[in-house]
Amino acid sequence: MSEGTTDRRRARRLATGVKDALREAGLQLTLLNHQVSARLELRDVDLDCLNLIGRDGPLTPGALAKAAGLPPATVTGVLDRLENAGWIARERDVTDRRAVLVRALPDRAGEVLAQFRGMNFAMDDICAGYTPEQLEVIADFLRRTAAASVQEAAKIGRPPA
Repeated sequence: MSEGTTDRRRARRLATGVKDALREAGLQLTLLNHQVSARLELRDVDLDCLNLIGRDGPLTPGALAKAAGLPPATVTGVLDRLENAGWIARERDVTDRRAVLVRALPDRAGEVLAQFRGMNFAMDDICAGYTPEQLEVIADFLRRTAAASVQEAAKIGRPPA
């Protein structure tokens, strides 16, 4: 067997191991989010939307629906629940009085962060075991993985031709 063949097999095995580990990490992060949602008395989709609003907001409900990959009617229900529970506020857009913007209420952000405090400390410990150069590679890999996920989700969301 040639050295090139051995190298390709090793690369395939390593790539499979990365994909398996990423699937496991995704599953475990999903399960963690389920636990956080339950502790905050939110539905999983509500926490997802709250995270999007906190990260990208203020957003219009339509922009949130697009970012979350949800139908507008579903987002309306999510926003109603989040607003009633005091997580978000809906306000008129000052540049377009017909539009509504949704923003996370900053006084509640600490409640979400507190639920992830242990994971954040664990991530700090994990990152401390890597060099800055390795962390750059890991961050690049994760950004590219997230971008590929967005592209694939968009394809899946399209009706078949």
